[in-house]
Amino acid sequence: MVLFENYRKEGHILVRNDLRNIAIIAHVDHGKTTMVDEMLKFGGLFRENQELQERMMDNNALERERGITILAKNTSTYYKDVKINIIDTPGHADFGGEVERILKMVDGVLLLVDAAEGPMPQTRFVLQKAIELNHKIIVVINKIDRPDARVYEVPDEVLELLLDLNASSEQLDSPVVFCSGRTGIASMSPDHLGTDLAPLFDCILEHIPAPEGDETGEAQMLVSAVDYNDYVGKIGIGRIERGSLNLKQEVILCDYHNESLKKKNRITAMYQIDGLARVPAETATVGDIVCISGIEDINIGNTICSNVGADPLPFVKIGEPTMEMTFSVNNSPFAGREGKYVTTRHIRDYLFKEAMKDMSLKVCETDSADCYNVRGRGEMHISILMENMRRAGFEFMVSTPRIIYKEIDGVLCEPIDRCVIDVPQGCVSVIMEKMGYRKGELAEMRPVGDRMHLEFMIPTRGLFGYKTEFLTDTRGEGIISAVFAEYQPEKGEVTKRFTGSLIAYEQGVATSYGIFNAQDRGPMFCDPGDEVYAGQLVGISSKGDDIVVNVCKKKHLTAIRSAGADEALRLIPPKKFSLEEAIEFIGDDELIEITPKSIRLRKRILDNSLRMKEKMKNK
Repeated sequence: MVLFENYRKEGHILVRNDLRNIAIIAHVDHGKTTMVDEMLKFGGLFRENQELQERMMDNNALERERGITILAKNTSTYYKDVKINIIDTPGHADFGGEVERILKMVDGVLLLVDAAEGPMPQTRFVLQKAIELNHKIIVVINKIDRPDARVYEVPDEVLELLLDLNASSEQLDSPVVFCSGRTGIASMSPDHLGTDLAPLFDCILEHIPAPEGDETGEAQMLVSAVDYNDYVGKIGIGRIERGSLNLKQEVILCDYHNESLKKKNRITAMYQIDGLARVPAETATVGDIVCISGIEDINIGNTICSNVGADPLPFVKIGEPTMEMTFSVNNSPFAGREGKYVTTRHIRDYLFKEAMKDMSLKVCETDSADCYNVRGRGEMHISILMENMRRAGFEFMVSTPRIIYKEIDGVLCEPIDRCVIDVPQGCVSVIMEKMGYRKGELAEMRPVGDRMHLEFMIPTRGLFGYKTEFLTDTRGEGIISAVFAEYQPEKGEVTKRFTGSLIAYEQGVATSYGIFNAQDRGPMFCDPGDEVYAGQLVGISSKGDDIVVNVCKKKHLTAIRSAGADEALRLIPPKKFSLEEAIEFIGDDELIEITPKSIRLRKRILDNSLRMKEKMKNK
């Protein structure tokens, strides 16, 4: 409910003292979504005996499975008769585009920093975007109940980061709140723990400015997010910057970067965010975040204006993608067996629809009618798209990831990432060795307790395929994260993979006997009874070269041997790839075949003799 008595007017300017718009930004796993849960509970959104699930904002199945936030989401709560709109944002660097575009909807941010880990690469990235927009900042030191928390050192590290990013004097004086998102407590001092989140909410009301704007001017709303509903079509989400919008009102859709776009439309439905629900609204005014449907062809970055004097707003430039993969129609011998949507038309429609919702995702046509280049921020960014597609019933193939080069002042340049690694001190030597192979340059090295904090500037392509290897090298104890830093001149050849592939010789059913004879050459991917086809990858060759093996081979029966003799063969359990692991593993001449039920790795050219001829030709 809008509390009109809390408005304050200064001439035509309306100051919404009854409203605050904030975003929660942080590095991955620093506790944003858990903090939002506790803020909603403290705001009285739920009954005392109501059964609640953890991470309520992570309502996507993939988000709950992986324990990460992928899409920015809106919610709201109330404190002292003030409505607080909260936007929960992703923490993973691959989804930085989500953070960039929603920051236009808010007046301030809560910067969450883990009390033990301190500022990480994505902390720097999201904080830089908030500083560029001159947002007010509240620094929240979260997880102060961790046994290894550094509650006195971390605020100084955040201040150093603010200085490094050229923050204004006002932003350097940002208040610091000490919280435990898990237990729902906050205080202004690390020495005196609070009993609830009241200190955090008081800080929000005091430090984050109330939205304000000309209430008598022509309506103006920048579309910062787009949702889709099968019943009403596209839904534009944004904040009203000027004037008011009403249900059934005629509006004009325009775009600051496209002067020719001026389309008349009518608002058929309008909603405001109340808690976790969208509540129908008849009218909305300056500062309100609303969801509007009925406007065809609405896209992120468009402006909704009233009929008189269309005046579009500029949209923040989203960072460009740094890598691409080719999506194509599945043409393997098993094509069409498991998928519901297998044609070019289905794949094309889905990819372009996703590109409309995600501004940091680009889809480009290619010379082939069956292939599309999909550009994104990182391996996880595109693998989430692939996982959503296979769950929706799609069947398709993808290539190995490629970086996107740029020519700057006549010099060929490639994207460079700032990679932060936190490992036990005994693992430092192996990390330095592997980073050297991948053209990583050490930028910083310092001890943190019994661990070592390392920072490298490394080509984006140097990190392809490294995550699984890193976890093995550090025995699962290492932490690695990277965020795009800049373009630098091309660094030369990067060594990523020292193994070859074991390739199936013929189509058929894998047998225990065939796998047993092949497993001495390296780890296998298939079980007895699995169907394979010629050209499919069935294992890793410990040597650097590819080897063709026959996993369908059967033992010949004689009067002495029995068919049950295979039961005595000892088989090593096969390696099963996740999508990310498959992307990391495949080489330039290999593809991933993705169906709702299977992930298969294969050679681009399936025929063994044709593949050998092609290899000889390229030598």
